[in-house]
Amino acid sequence: MQRQYVSSSRMRSVGWANNTLEIEFKDGAVYQYHGVTEAEYRDFMNSSSLGSALSRLDKIHPYNRV
Repeated sequence: MQRQYVSSSRMRSVGWANNTLEIEFKDGAVYQYHGVTEAEYRDFMNSSSLGSALSRLDKIHPYNRV
């Protein structure tokens, strides 16, 4: 999955494809969040705080480390 760099204290890059959100954290860990719609992805990317937005997403979507 292709990711784009983001401005965040915790995250390095973010990508989305086929309802899967993929996040690379600054420590090198990569996680995939499943069932994330394109609208949720857009809202996430446009949020004022990616960390806060991720805290909301990880409560409603299953995820795993890749």
